Amino acid sequence: MTILSNFVRINNFIKPLISTERVVILARRTLSKNGNFDYDLAVIGGGSGGLACAKEAVNLGARVTVLDFVQPSPQGTKWGLGGTCVNVGCIPKKLMHQAALLGESIHEATAYGWQVPALSNVKINWPALTESVQNHIKSVNWVTRVDLRDKKIEYINGLGEFKDPHTIIATLKNGSKKELTAKNIVIAVGGRPHYPNIPGALEYCISSDDIFSLGHEPGKTLVVGAGYIGLECAGFLNSMGYPATVLVRSVPLRGFDQQMARMVTNEMEERGVKFCHKCVPLSVEKLENGKLKARWQNTETNQQVEEIFDTVLMATGRYALTKQLNLEAAGVNCVTPNGKIAAATEQTNVPHIYAVGDVLEDRPELTPVAICAGRLLARRLFSGSSQQMDYDNIATTVFTPLEYGAVGLSEEVATSRYGADNLEIYHAYYKPTEFFIPQRNIKNCYLKAVALREQPQKILGLHFVGPHAGEVIQGFAAAIKCGITMEQLMNTVGIHPTVAEEFTRLNITKRSGKDPNPASCCS
Repeated sequence: MTILSNFVRINNFIKPLISTERVVILARRTLSKNGNFDYDLAVIGGGSGGLACAKEAVNLGARVTVLDFVQPSPQGTKWGLGGTCVNVGCIPKKLMHQAALLGESIHEATAYGWQVPALSNVKINWPALTESVQNHIKSVNWVTRVDLRDKKIEYINGLGEFKDPHTIIATLKNGSKKELTAKNIVIAVGGRPHYPNIPGALEYCISSDDIFSLGHEPGKTLVVGAGYIGLECAGFLNSMGYPATVLVRSVPLRGFDQQMARMVTNEMEERGVKFCHKCVPLSVEKLENGKLKARWQNTETNQQVEEIFDTVLMATGRYALTKQLNLEAAGVNCVTPNGKIAAATEQTNVPHIYAVGDVLEDRPELTPVAICAGRLLARRLFSGSSQQMDYDNIATTVFTPLEYGAVGLSEEVATSRYGADNLEIYHAYYKPTEFFIPQRNIKNCYLKAVALREQPQKILGLHFVGPHAGEVIQGFAAAIKCGITMEQLMNTVGIHPTVAEEFTRLNITKRSGKDPNPASCCS
């Protein structure tokens, strides 16, 4: 009997016993670098960190798959590939913020001589805005999928969970299961908004998962929570003409410099946002006319308040999407009630399983952080690099109506680490040139540098409230990374007239007691 006929007989015997998918998987294993797994790297989560890691790994010759699946929000909102940042985070938030700024600019244009007809009738077209935002997001979703295809990264639109430390089971949209193995696995599933355990929260309230594609005008809105997401949403809604009320449980912008946080909320209050401090939600009830009756309690006075709103937006924090991963099967430890993973160098307690992005405990929940950490991890895995992610001095910006940008330590943290006597705090109010003609309120434009008192006064943190804060802080973040001192900052020649140059003009310290208000635009 010939070898060919033997092969045919064996093939005919085995063929009914092995599915086509299993044959494909067996073929893949012969192509894997390791030889024992379908992939060199499997990434669970198609957000910024996971995609960055996958792309870098494939550039370094690894065989990679990405699993991503979006479970609808309690209100039924869902989206495409790209994670929180692209779909319901940074990108739509910045577009909404820009829409709000443009509305303000239309009104200020008249002071500059522009003739704007029927200015009193200028208002936002919410459906047009959300359509434009969603069209952009869908284009990014498409480009992301094409990019994965071009890079030969296998994309699986399925909900992944561990079967064992090297095996993942993906549940596809049609309910079928797909099993795969990987030598290395990265958990990059990100997080979702937390809902308080009160009557009506899940049934009637929205979150940042829903606001950017909301099918109707939000109208009068209650924002529960005063973190950066809550303040940003309240800020752009109020600027668009939708009255906003914010419930503050403890302090606004927890974790940020609290003097700067007060500047931000003061500005928002002056623009019409209502803040209810020391208040916690009790319930949300839907009335027959479709409006929502919200109840909350002041924890200091125990007074209970009821008020009617069109929309209630929950912004009470986020939790990591690790519960659905069946981490117990892989032996990965979660250390916090909100599902976060402790991994100092992105490596979990299981040596070949890693985590990047918002699933990590005590790490900034910021897209650029996840991207950088993902790329560096891929290089350590597949190119022999030893470079670790540096989580210190990460710059960020809160896109409230008057933006707040920061890099480095807050005054509170610096004081606790070094002691007030060992610090010098330089500060100043300033007047943006573009605010003069329209007579804009300028008393909340403020900046400060937190520095060591001992020469050469190394700068520990820079904080800025004002226009274009993100653009301003981005440049100074590099200087902080390089160890800039107050002497170097003061000897830097500014670009005039800009708001960024105000950092180069800092010369008054809090310790001196001198007035930090400028005498003129060039003082």
